[in-house]
Amino acid sequence: MEMELKVAIIQSPLAWENPEKNREHFSKKLNAISEEVDLVILPEMFTTGFTMTPWNIAKEEGGETVKWMQMEAKRKKVALTGSMVYFAEGHYYNRLWFVEPDGKSSFYDKRHTFTLAGEDKIYNRGEKRILINFKGFRICPLICYDLRFPVWARNTENYDVLIYVANWPRPRINAWDALLKARAIENMAYVIGVNRTGTDNTGHNYPGHSTVNDVFGQPIVFSKEEQVLYATLYKKSISDAREKLRFLEDRDHFNLKG
Repeated sequence: MEMELKVAIIQSPLAWENPEKNREHFSKKLNAISEEVDLVILPEMFTTGFTMTPWNIAKEEGGETVKWMQMEAKRKKVALTGSMVYFAEGHYYNRLWFVEPDGKSSFYDKRHTFTLAGEDKIYNRGEKRILINFKGFRICPLICYDLRFPVWARNTENYDVLIYVANWPRPRINAWDALLKARAIENMAYVIGVNRTGTDNTGHNYPGHSTVNDVFGQPIVFSKEEQVLYATLYKKSISDAREKLRFLEDRDHFNLKG
């Protein structure tokens, strides 16, 4: 039987700095998923929007959202991932959690904090990538501004799927589209980009453009509307392309420092 990963992307507006309302909203979205899926992906900071005032949110809300993710992952029998405002050890993080149906949880802290918005002054940046083995696929989750830095995403460990969750605004959406394609092509991996829709309280508008690109940068699904997108990823498509073209064998080898 061919190894496959069924993915659902929830492209949605977000309630500003209101974790409880957003959790209720995404519970309804999860309830409406009728297709059989293995992994559900939510946007960046899906409980608050892209806020630079995290102190407006109770510090325990991050932990409450992880509990909610664990509950929903178990209930729907899916893995669930997305990033949130998370307070730990005296610091705020833009932290992505990947929660599996059995409750196993992994997290990644955003490496490239968005200096244009002052995110670097408010949130501690992460120092390491993570790789998640799920359903026979090696998954590398990253966050929004990370997309602009190809060295950080470089496929030196033979991952199969690269995920970007984001709040990527309309004025720069062309870069989002182009860079997602580029990351897929150069890394010979599926690349999933999950953006939000709507307008936040700072006036930024988000046009969606969530997509799944195959190893050649071709979109499998794409949308500008609020909706759930579905895609099936095939392990054989990755191995066949890599065996035929062997581009990754010519990649540069390096160690990232600093």
